[in-house]
Amino acid sequence: MVCAQIAMRALNRNRLRTTLTMLGVVIGVAAVIAMVALGSGARGSVETSLKSAGTNIIQVSAGNFTRGGESMNIASGLGSATTLTLEDAGAMRGIQGVQHVAGGVRNRTFVKSSHRQFFTQVRGVETSLAAIHGWEWLGGSFTNGADAAVMGRAAARELFGEGFDPVGERITIGDRTFAVSGYFRTADPDMDETVFIPLVTAQAMLNMPHLQTITLSVDEAGDASRVAEEITTLLRDRHGRGQQAARASGLGGNQLPTSGAGSADDFTVKTMAAANVTKGLYTSVAAFALANMPKLDEVTLQEMSGTLNRAGSTMTALLGSIAAISLIVGGIGIMNIMLVSVTERTKEIGLRLAVGARRRDVMVQFLVEAMVMSLIGGVLGVAFGLLTARALTAVLEWPTEIAPATLMTAFGIAAAIGIVFGYYPARKASRLDPIDSLRYE
Repeated sequence: MVCAQIAMRALNRNRLRTTLTMLGVVIGVAAVIAMVALGSGARGSVETSLKSAGTNIIQVSAGNFTRGGESMNIASGLGSATTLTLEDAGAMRGIQGVQHVAGGVRNRTFVKSSHRQFFTQVRGVETSLAAIHGWEWLGGSFTNGADAAVMGRAAARELFGEGFDPVGERITIGDRTFAVSGYFRTADPDMDETVFIPLVTAQAMLNMPHLQTITLSVDEAGDASRVAEEITTLLRDRHGRGQQAARASGLGGNQLPTSGAGSADDFTVKTMAAANVTKGLYTSVAAFALANMPKLDEVTLQEMSGTLNRAGSTMTALLGSIAAISLIVGGIGIMNIMLVSVTERTKEIGLRLAVGARRRDVMVQFLVEAMVMSLIGGVLGVAFGLLTARALTAVLEWPTEIAPATLMTAFGIAAAIGIVFGYYPARKASRLDPIDSLRYE
């Protein structure tokens, strides 16, 4: 504490010089925080894009009807199954690698606003569907209120007009009124035109206690195949089909044609990779593709996710390294000023040594002065870094993410800069000869 007080008095003697010296550290810390925030934001944006593309999504549907499946010996026909339940969705949450789960039902009907109506799809879903698909909220959010509704941007445009913010407005579905709690942007054109309401409310309106779909997201896109297989096994056990249905299936993500007369599943499990690859293909071609490429999503999506994550990490490291150069420059400035200070205070140092101060005490005094400058510069740098990141987001519309670990790391580096670059001047001061110092002019 005494050393810190002495250091503050010494630094106050030349406030302008101290301020200019700290400026290098301030700029360095602010640059590190801003650059790392930009890199992290870019990586987060890539992850959101991957979610929007459905690379980590698995779709479970009730029933197992495959058009033209008989010609390929694919057991099917359970197109109106009512056996998929909320309990099934709850059981899926226990599978390793599953991130979010959202049950759902759907119906096509008229949705009415105060002066328009729009015939579209209305889906009753759990709020976690927003996180699964990475919706970009343009206003509001998805709440658990029984009479809350959210919609895609296209649906908002049809109901309220171009550029109108629908949050807080009221819509009517059937004979029930809902308050719009949010609207979003998505790359999926179907979702963009859909109105979403809470699952429990939709089930009550449709008198539908079962589920039509269960949508899941996994932690790693390349893990989708394995999770889909475990979901298939889980549902077969829960629905009492077990080994009897081990090879009987519909055209799903990991499901193959069967040559036996086994009982068909009453559900369909599809990874988005399998769904996208087989989209628009004849049943025979789709079945051949899935049978010969069962690990398609694991290979392609894992590689794509890995490449994008590595690119994001590399960019973050590159930007952080460039900004760290500013910190080194600031450290060199501290060392230069401290060397000048040692020269100016040679007589003071000699007097302290002559009256009994130990060389270690002198060294600690100058080290503390260097650290005080670095720490004050670090605090100001953190503040300016946060402001800079927010300004970049507002002006350039570039996403930024600042983790607490980033702030602590930047602050810690600033303290280390003071010790590293203040050590040589402090050591030089402690090794001065008292007699020569007292005679110094």
